[in-house]
Amino acid sequence: MTKAVLLSKGRYQARLAQSADDLEAAQRLRTLAFGTDQIDTDAFDAGCAHVLVEDLRADGQLVCCFRMLTMANGADIGRSYSAQYYDLSSLEDFDGRMVEMGRFCIHPDWTDPDILRVAWGAMTAFVDQNRIEMLFGCSSFAGTETAHYLDAFAMLKHRHLAPKRWLPRVKAPDVFRFAARLRRRPDAKKAMLRMPPLLRTYLMMGGWVSDHAVVDRHMNTLHVFTGLEIGSIPPARKRLLRAVAG
Repeated sequence: MTKAVLLSKGRYQARLAQSADDLEAAQRLRTLAFGTDQIDTDAFDAGCAHVLVEDLRADGQLVCCFRMLTMANGADIGRSYSAQYYDLSSLEDFDGRMVEMGRFCIHPDWTDPDILRVAWGAMTAFVDQNRIEMLFGCSSFAGTETAHYLDAFAMLKHRHLAPKRWLPRVKAPDVFRFAARLRRRPDAKKAMLRMPPLLRTYLMMGGWVSDHAVVDRHMNTLHVFTGLEIGSIPPARKRLLRAVAG
């Protein structure tokens, strides 16, 4: 395998983008997956490593992509994409390498759950190779109607809020303060059905979220800040991830 290949499992291969054409392909997939009118690109793309997951049985069709912005420690967190929407000053003292994972998407015509597994395996390989100690990003719910996700938000409040020392504060003008507003006990089945797959995977590994969701009308999403301390991943989960990555 070339240095750019992070993981090859079955019909899928995950590799780092190496050219302008690779980046353009990722941007086209993002545009398709997010349903935006214009090509999905921003100023953060240039500073990120881009991971491409391709279907080798479909002539290398790009079926998933995401980007990763690496930081030396929490002092750099102000240059992250997430910092546009959340006050992350509580994380400035984090003393370890961090990576922000963003723009995660899967081709709408591909529904194979192995794609998500390979993507997380590739992420694990990247985290190990770069000695990352915290993974974070924005986890999105489709649409901006909070009523669709009340059980999911109640579940986040009751089980998955960030530790107080890392808790992001409100910065965006339009937010849903679910931790303060919701009094309901979550229906666990409904909550997990409504939970986005990417966020569900974060939570299974011990991830945590902000106490509010940002209403992003430009992207037509609700998103929560999500963090995962690598050292806190349960050993059994870590072994599974590394088995995929290996």
